[in-house]
Amino acid sequence: MGRLTTHVLDTAHGRPGQGIRIELYRLDAERRLAAEAETNADGRCDGPLLEGEAFGPGTYELVFHAGDYFAAQGVALPEPRFLDRVVVRFGIAEAGAHYHVPLLISPYGYSTYRGS
Repeated sequence: MGRLTTHVLDTAHGRPGQGIRIELYRLDAERRLAAEAETNADGRCDGPLLEGEAFGPGTYELVFHAGDYFAAQGVALPEPRFLDRVVVRFGIAEAGAHYHVPLLISPYGYSTYRGS
């Protein structure tokens, strides 16, 4: 059974990104909200964002509300914020696979990859 998970690491402070709002959209003919979550103390969601019948091949977007997170951490941010919402667009090709999309984030840069 396929599933999609994520987690966030705050590389500016060297700790998990706790309390980051995440939205997952499926991009078909329209952009449609598929799931919402907030990261826990480990920087992870409490469960998969997609699994079972909801999980399927297609194009998706993860939207991480990084600017709100750093503002809540007391980081002085310019207006407008350099990074506010980080959007990661990716494709799922294998219906039965595990897709893990982590985000390493700071106020001025980020990195992502397909993890295990």
